[in-house]
Parts: sequence; structure tokens; C-alpha cells
Amino acid sequence: MRRLSSTLVVLAAAATAVSTAGATEIVTRNATNVSLVANGRGEALLTYTAEGQQRRLLLSGAVNAIHPTQSRPQVAFTIRSWSGAFAGSCGRYDGPPLPWLVVACKAPDGSYWAVQSWQRMLPNFGVAPNAEQAAWELHLSHWTGELPRLEITMNWSWRRWEHLYGRFTYRGVPIHGFASTSGGNPLDSFGRNVYLDTFASVYGSGWRRENSFLTHRPTGVFCYSINPHGAHPAGNGTKYRATVKGPGVTPLVMWEGRSPGRFDHAADQEHNRRIASLGDRLCRPN
Repeated sequence: MRRLSSTLVVLAAAATAVSTAGATEIVTRNATNVSLVANGRGEALLTYTAEGQQRRLLLSGAVNAIHPTQSRPQVAFTIRSWSGAFAGSCGRYDGPPLPWLVVACKAPDGSYWAVQSWQRMLPNFGVAPNAEQAAWELHLSHWTGELPRLEITMNWSWRRWEHLYGRFTYRGVPIHGFASTSGGNPLDSFGRNVYLDTFASVYGSGWRRENSFLTHRPTGVFCYSINPHGAHPAGNGTKYRATVKGPGVTPLVMWEGRSPGRFDHAADQEHNRRIASLGDRLCRPN
């Protein structure tokens, strides 16, 4: 579902049900007939169908993101159910490529709006999802300038398992939270999980969810070994992809790369030097 709209919308006005939310906003799930228009005042009107009903939401009050801090919450949209007048357009999108794209716009003020749809809640280790876990979440973002940067490199752990390490940053500053559950779920509006998928693995053909993991405080660094986990075999694939929600109301970003192949001692030594240079106490050479 990829569509760009250039419709001019002028209706009659009224708003209800004000709410706020943040982080590449999850607006709804399993939506169809999605369209988007924006004005030059930092507002956008999102229209979609969900559960057999058309819905119209006015979003405002947020652009980009702030760097991690404990002095204030991350930026978040104000969301209103909208039943009337909105004058706006959806100009041709000329920004950077986006994964999971449904629709994207360039607003009259030069900022970008985008709607992306992604299966965030898939269960780990290739387990077949139920209907709720398989839902396609609709994410909305609004930004100017550069996107968050997701850097990932593949190597090996303990000379036998495929392994990845990397860093998540925004405008040169590490992205991380300040609190999380023991299972790695963020407890604030700054924390981010990286969601890793594996392709053509022991889990089956096509893409399957391997696992998800937090970016670390204060470095924004992460690392993950693709080894057996309990009764689950190692999910080594021919290639991998990782998706993460941008900070604040910036877009989802994704990395994709191939398996590192057979263990290479010289290459592994160089990777270990790089991992050590990241300065993260939770990601160490092995």
C-alpha cells in the first residue's frame, strides 16, 4: 500500500477527543484507505478506515525530537478526532527513502509528514503470530532535516555464532532511554528497541522475527548474538533486517545486510577492536 496524495481538502470544522502521544506515532492497526494532507502550521489531517469505519484525525504540536533528557518528556503529537474543516495539501515527497511506507508528503512549510505500516509485535524466534501479534501498526511522523541513523555491522560471537553490533543516533547524539523492564521494554518516552528479522532461516522461508533489544544508555550502542535461546535453535539467515522507531516523531528507519558467512579470524579481530572502541560496557569483544 503506497500512495501519494495531492488533494486539497476544505470542509466545515469541529474537533473532539484530544489526546497526546509520542514516538513515530502508533495511530491505529490494520488500517486501509489511508490518506494524508498537511498545512504550513504544523498540522496534518490523517484519514483511514479501521474496523469498518472511516476515521479522521488532526495531528499537531510536534516535529523532530529532542535528545535524551530527564528534565522533560520527548516531543509528542496532540491528536484530535476531527469532523470538519481542514485546508491542506499533500505535496510531492522528495525526502530520503523510507521503509514500510504508505504515504508521505511535503508540507507547504517544507517539513515532511509520513505514514508507515509495520508489524512490530511479531513474536520472537519465528513463532507463528496470533491475530493481535500480526497486526500492521500505522505510524505517523513529522520531521525536518536528517533522519535518525541506524548503524549495524555483522560479525561472529565465540567464533561460531553470527552476531551484530551497532549504534543508534540522531543528529550525532546517541538515542537511549533512562528506565526499562527486566525484559527490555522501555519505561520512558526516550528508550528504543531494535527489532531484528532473519530471512530463510531454520524458522522457515521468508522474513521471520528473531528478537528485539534495547539501545544502551548512554552510548546508543547495542549488540546481539544469533545463538540458540532455550528450546529455540539459532535463527541464522541468509540476510537480516532491523527496524527501529525514530526518536520523538521522526520516522521508522531500517537496516538490511547479509550473513557474515564462515568465521574469519583476521576479520573477527578487527571487529573486536571496533566493538572495544564503542566504549559500551554491555558490548564487549568475544
